Amino acid sequence: MKSLSKVHLSAAAGLLAVPLLLSGCSLLGSERAAQIDPPPSDIESQMLQASSVVNQTSTGKNADKKSDPTTVYLENGQGLLAPVSLHLPDGSKEGKLNRLLESLVQDGSYASALPDGFKGILPKGTQVTNVTLKNKVAIVEFNKEFNNYKAEDERKVLEAVTWTLTGSKDVQNVQLWVDGQQLSEMPVAHTPLSQPLNRTVGINLELTPGASVSQTSPVTVYFSAATPSGIPYFVPVTRLVPSGEDVVKSALNQLIQGPTLGDGLEQVLTSNTAIDSVNAAKDGVVTVSLTDDMFTKDQKIPSQLLQSLVLTVTENNASASKVKIWVNGSKEVLGDDDKNYSEPVSRPLALNDIPI
Repeated sequence: MKSLSKVHLSAAAGLLAVPLLLSGCSLLGSERAAQIDPPPSDIESQMLQASSVVNQTSTGKNADKKSDPTTVYLENGQGLLAPVSLHLPDGSKEGKLNRLLESLVQDGSYASALPDGFKGILPKGTQVTNVTLKNKVAIVEFNKEFNNYKAEDERKVLEAVTWTLTGSKDVQNVQLWVDGQQLSEMPVAHTPLSQPLNRTVGINLELTPGASVSQTSPVTVYFSAATPSGIPYFVPVTRLVPSGEDVVKSALNQLIQGPTLGDGLEQVLTSNTAIDSVNAAKDGVVTVSLTDDMFTKDQKIPSQLLQSLVLTVTENNASASKVKIWVNGSKEVLGDDDKNYSEPVSRPLALNDIPI
């Protein structure tokens, strides 16, 4: 996989626009793309004061009160963004979103809470001065230090903020402000921000040389990686595939194709794996049937492989709530974690809960 630093800066705006253009109006229709007014100054002042109270409380007697793990997107040692579950202080919806973003700041308030080998992508000194929610749009305001990222990191900044916030069920789109001004473009490499951001921007985007944008669609797949201490975790990668094909099947075929050499990612499915069928039921359960002669009957299958399938299927099918997996005709597939993956398996609420 190419890290962002290897992507030519002149393509920055195009890289952001590719998934947005391909997604069509159904994902960014006029209602979601409508102009959003900034919060009134008196309300904004009250919210800032409330945020200050929450921050003070978190250092007092309630400092040990933690919420359930939530997922943020951090940079790993290979320069890729990866989901990491953190246990951050609980609070209001806006307060939670604020803390999620604060965890993305280099050497920020939550730097000590990050696992070894991961760091935030937002520049040191960045402050989240305000987060408000309106019609499932998170309106985020940063201070001017937000502008201090490197040009080659612009896309990663967008991806990390967008994917972190849209991991919340309360957020579908994101709008960025700096020092009281809504951004119409990013401040360094000038990526246009004509519409609110959502997951159609992709993450860790790979571009195939010569690919025709008008004839492709994005899919996001989950490969495996390992921390410096050898703990496995998942990394999402967005690729462009020919338009008109079944999206989930195309995504699974990208898993079979495997990661790019030198990106620190590991093969999940073998090159001998074949996709027999992908069937989506009306109840939201997707059944994936595979053939792979590497596995014998009644053999336990690596849970990392099976979990990657669940993540990839649910990422590429918004209606998929659960996944069932069959292998070599067997409808009883047991992982090496002793979990039955032929029973409907849900996508985890938080990804990569890595010990600190």
